[in-house]
Amino acid sequence: MSDSTDRTTTENAPREGSALVRATFPFAKEDPAKTWGLFVITMLAWSAALSVAVLAPIWPLRLLGSIVLGLIIVRIFIFEHDMAHGALWIKSTPGLWISRLIGIYTLNPLPVWRETHDYHHQNNAKMVGAAIGSYPVASVVMWRFMKQKERYTYIFVRSPINMLLGYFTLFGLGMCIVPFIRDPKLHWQGPVAVLAHLLGLVGLTLFFSWEVAFFGLLLPGMISSAAGALLFYVQHNFPDAWFADRRDWNYHAAALRSSSMFDMPSIMHWFTGNIGYHHVHHLNHKIPFYNLPAAMNALPELQNPGRVSWSPALLADCLRLKLWNPKTNDWTRWGSEPSA
Repeated sequence: MSDSTDRTTTENAPREGSALVRATFPFAKEDPAKTWGLFVITMLAWSAALSVAVLAPIWPLRLLGSIVLGLIIVRIFIFEHDMAHGALWIKSTPGLWISRLIGIYTLNPLPVWRETHDYHHQNNAKMVGAAIGSYPVASVVMWRFMKQKERYTYIFVRSPINMLLGYFTLFGLGMCIVPFIRDPKLHWQGPVAVLAHLLGLVGLTLFFSWEVAFFGLLLPGMISSAAGALLFYVQHNFPDAWFADRRDWNYHAAALRSSSMFDMPSIMHWFTGNIGYHHVHHLNHKIPFYNLPAAMNALPELQNPGRVSWSPALLADCLRLKLWNPKTNDWTRWGSEPSA
């Protein structure tokens, strides 16, 4: 075989591991002007939706404004999310303070998010330890040794009810109160966030009306929390996902095989800050959210991930996933007995 043929074969060969990460480096560069421009546009959209939610003359319009507001809050959170990863607002004092305020507004205090989410990225798809900052995944063997109370907790945490009530359970309690109990000095922003929401609801009700409090703060908070909880679930709990013990685990395989691509309309990618390109994000979390689609389109190795969508049947199947079976490298589902 000629040298030119050898060179062509090498150039066309799929990159793996650190070589693939290096290939994403050109996309892991912030454009500060673009970051600030997108943030301003997002906040203008937030202001418009909030105005409709609290000022519209009829309740159907208020409801519509509140739903859109909840989706925009998901996008607002992405700025804090990327700032915590060092993907944008790098060494920006205003960006840091805005991220802190976003953490209070979304019940995702910045110190808690950094602590749990960094751990999640380093332990995604590990059978033991991956539950910190993520949804727990138990194996069929672990299930057999779990006490009844532990089983009930596992069932509830992974249930749609927990996601629908995420504003109170996953975020108000899980991201704000529990971390504060564990480390009050580090996580004091948690109870501050909860208190701010309570005062906001009481103040809006007393000075304006319960409708303003409901459509302007409570309902959009519940919508954004439920949407975020569902997104985070299906990003790592989908039929084609792969899990491994610590001996067989590696970062790159976890990123590409245990993080999904959420196919959705362009408008929903806008609302969710491209977080649906989750396998790309896990491969290199330094890529700003607005560069994730370009990175995926440019690198063939990123174009065949496990996929999810807004299909009710597919989402229902994701929610039915119960336990991981290492012997078959597959899920067992609720309603079926795990195989030995």
